[in-house]
Amino acid sequence: MHTTHPHAMRRRARGATIIIGAVIGALVATFFRAQILRSDTWSLRSESNRLRPLPVPAARGTIFDRHGEVLADNIPGYAVSVLPASRDSVRAVLERLRPLLGLSDQGIEGLMLRRSQDPRRPLLVDSDASFDEVAALEERREQNPTVFLEMRPKRRYVAGAAAAHVLGYVGEITAEELERPRFETYEQRMVVGKEGVERQYEADLQGRQGVRYVEVDALGRIVGSFEGRRGDPAVPGDDVVLNLDLDLTREIDRIFPDSMRGAVVALDVADGGVLALYSAPNYDPNEFVGGIEVGLWNELNTDPARPLYNRPVLGRYAPASTWKLATAAIALELGVVEATEHMPIPCTGGMRWGNRYWRCWKPEGHGSLSLVDALRDSCDVYFYQMGVRVGLDRLLEHGTRIGFSSTCGVDLPLEREGIFPADRSFWERRFGYTPTEGEVLSLAIGQGPNSQTPLKVAQFYLAIARDGTAPAPSIVQNPAEPAPGWSLDLSAENLEWLREGLRRVVRPGGTAYMSSLEHWDLMGKTGTGQNPQDPTRDHAWFAGMAGPKGGGPEIVVVALVEFGESGSGTAAPIVAKTADYWLRRRYGIPTDTIQTLREHYMAGRPAPWAGR
Repeated sequence: MHTTHPHAMRRRARGATIIIGAVIGALVATFFRAQILRSDTWSLRSESNRLRPLPVPAARGTIFDRHGEVLADNIPGYAVSVLPASRDSVRAVLERLRPLLGLSDQGIEGLMLRRSQDPRRPLLVDSDASFDEVAALEERREQNPTVFLEMRPKRRYVAGAAAAHVLGYVGEITAEELERPRFETYEQRMVVGKEGVERQYEADLQGRQGVRYVEVDALGRIVGSFEGRRGDPAVPGDDVVLNLDLDLTREIDRIFPDSMRGAVVALDVADGGVLALYSAPNYDPNEFVGGIEVGLWNELNTDPARPLYNRPVLGRYAPASTWKLATAAIALELGVVEATEHMPIPCTGGMRWGNRYWRCWKPEGHGSLSLVDALRDSCDVYFYQMGVRVGLDRLLEHGTRIGFSSTCGVDLPLEREGIFPADRSFWERRFGYTPTEGEVLSLAIGQGPNSQTPLKVAQFYLAIARDGTAPAPSIVQNPAEPAPGWSLDLSAENLEWLREGLRRVVRPGGTAYMSSLEHWDLMGKTGTGQNPQDPTRDHAWFAGMAGPKGGGPEIVVVALVEFGESGSGTAAPIVAKTADYWLRRRYGIPTDTIQTLREHYMAGRPAPWAGR
């Protein structure tokens, strides 16, 4: 019988002991490494499997007007999201949510498309759910364990449609926007400013979003509270204070003619601050919060009245007779005319120059006038002769220097530059012919290739209301980098002569006399601009300024009414009532609905101040 030698058995036992010891040592080392050295790593991985991070939107900064009144702020809103899951699971959840949230087939397909683009992120189903919808979801929480409800700040526009074009609106960031450098730190689903102040000052208003965690089970269903637990709190955006006057904006919205289109701009003479920037028709920016309905969006974009169009800064119109003040200022600046000077050819309804008879708007003529009275009567014949004295090249040079072919530099995302020839090559490029000296006659009365925004006209009149300087209009108070302005080289005496011409427009015998005011010195210029869309219905202008009687102007107001036909009958009352409302509040005089001289006569009120 064969037996193993005792020494061999001991060697085998020692080998087995070494092997077992090595295995145990390796296990101990592995356990030590896993449980002691890498405990934080495994704990973090466990937590990541158990918790799902969800972004917490930051409240946008509040927008205030110059008096501290809220223009745009935030109120509590509710958002409904579905946690990441398989495609079939997400679709099943959306089908269960269909009756609760009113989801359509098209809406569900759109959500599924968004889910396929980023399946690892929660799917935002409704960013503005109503309280009743949230309550219904809470009652059915057990049926929808992957649905997450959260309260998030919801934008509110206090002024509604009245300030829509200057404030703009917010919406979810698009893929195109995410590719732009200014949005390099942004993420999908974030809400950003789309137009107006919301877009211009996005970097200040946005803030920093935070993170919240919800606990889920192995199937990705939420366990515990719908609220989850907060990780990194969101940081609200900075507040922004505007030069805008909320009450004035509402008053303009109230008095602007119903169903008509146009723009009203009001500027503070002291610093060029924008008191009002109104466009009609308008829209309610609150409709955009949480995502605008497709039907309403299509309606706004196909409406021939173009309610989304910001007419004060984008609309370009022939300035008509409001531009005669620019011709007069340039002529005085060059020294080719005196304020009291009569032109050689009196107005008999027109004048012959070159091979053409140039007509005045008044067929019977105005007779012989000084510059001041020519402004009062808006005599075309006087300004034809003034244009000839200035000359085409000099009128183009100085008109361009003043900025009629550029923007005002207002702090808004979009502003169109005016159309005004910088030199004679403009006609060659645009129309294919070399201009003659006769082009100056049309330009001198605000016609020809000259189209300006209401804001640009207001900036020019701002220079006349001040000392000849025109700062860039500013929406926000104390802008960090204000755009450069410009100035007229006019003496204080000549500036006062120009104001006197504007003052006579609103005095007895002036075209806008019926818009004169009881408490204030109103002055301005009417205009009837050619309308290429309908030559039989001109656009109505009135550009004016007002202040205490015996004092200087304190507010500049420009009104443009499309198809308004009469500057004195349609646009001038808007300017007068706007200036009257602002100045009454400024000086503590009770506001009144009977403001202009015409309204006093229609109401049977005496107006002993009317001829002074």
